Amino acid sequence: MSEEKEEASFSILTIYDDPEERGSVPESPGISSQHEHHTQSQLDEACGPLQQLPGSLAQCGPVFQEAGQSYDPLLATQPPVPDEAVVRQRTPRGSWKVGKLRHGKKVYAVAVSGSTHHVYTCGHGYIRVWNESALHAWDQAPQAQLNLQDHQNCVLTCKLFPDEQRLITGGLSQTLTLWDLAPTPRIRAQLASTGPMCYSLAISSNAQICLACFKGFVEIWDLQNQILIRKHEVPIYGSRCVDITGNKFWTGGEDTSLYSWDLRSYQRLQQHDLQHEILSITHDPSEEWLLVGLRMSDIIILHTHRKEKFKAVLHKYIHHHNLKFASCGSYFVTTQDESIHCLAAPSLQRLFQAEESTDILCCDVSSDNQYLVTGSKNSATVYQLLY
Repeated sequence: MSEEKEEASFSILTIYDDPEERGSVPESPGISSQHEHHTQSQLDEACGPLQQLPGSLAQCGPVFQEAGQSYDPLLATQPPVPDEAVVRQRTPRGSWKVGKLRHGKKVYAVAVSGSTHHVYTCGHGYIRVWNESALHAWDQAPQAQLNLQDHQNCVLTCKLFPDEQRLITGGLSQTLTLWDLAPTPRIRAQLASTGPMCYSLAISSNAQICLACFKGFVEIWDLQNQILIRKHEVPIYGSRCVDITGNKFWTGGEDTSLYSWDLRSYQRLQQHDLQHEILSITHDPSEEWLLVGLRMSDIIILHTHRKEKFKAVLHKYIHHHNLKFASCGSYFVTTQDESIHCLAAPSLQRLFQAEESTDILCCDVSSDNQYLVTGSKNSATVYQLLY
């Protein structure tokens, strides 16, 4: 399969605060006519359980507002359905800062479980585990501290498994560590990696494949058998971030290009010139849309299979840019240095905004959409999402 290089041509999106700002915009027939095959079952799969909130029809395929047009790739041609069968969109109307987790050192990576409401703060020398009572406190001790075998090691990235029973961590160590979380956290396995620093991790939706991003290459792991499948070379300055959607994976970094790769043939499929350094990559629950956070705070939104690309332009130079899509698919969180923005998907309405006193290094949203946790200089901040 030949590589395709994409030019930097995007439809520009508007982030807005008041629903009235969006106004009445016409539907784009060119886009909607391509997707008449989508069914209500795909809505259910992408959005999860019914949310009975009045006046808000769930829109799981992004409806992107461009100047004068509203792109609704999933719902534009949906047949009428009875009111009782409509999937309701659930988006937070605000947040409440409820607690502080005193990690003691910089929190480079964080994970929060939706099933147990346990939080895992990761950094230099150790991982701290916090139970739900600590989330609503300001100076409570952690439930446990997991000391790294080499105290000079530092966890820079972590990922919860889809079932939230396991955690994988990577960082300044030539190993990836697989943790069992229940009944008490313990090391399940250590995977001997070939690079000195792991920048980013990604896990497939079926939890069979893990990608670990190092400078100049990505390791592809079989998690079931704990076997390294392949050490895959990528551009040396295009390997800060990694994500996986279906049979593709994506990498990006300082060279400003977003690369897509075939997980079966390992060939490079596409190269998108984004013009600014890539700091984060994430996908929506349906794995149809990819979000890319740039150094200039812009957010690139592109379809993983079709040639649809959008850009939300913010024009602010930042050092840290994190993105996290909610498991329900109705909103995502972007942190940019000290700022937190929660944006509705697909409308890009700003649901709430918060500021912290220091740069935010990482963030996570619980799978039950109840908590947002951010990691910073020496602690993690817990926000309860309000509906």
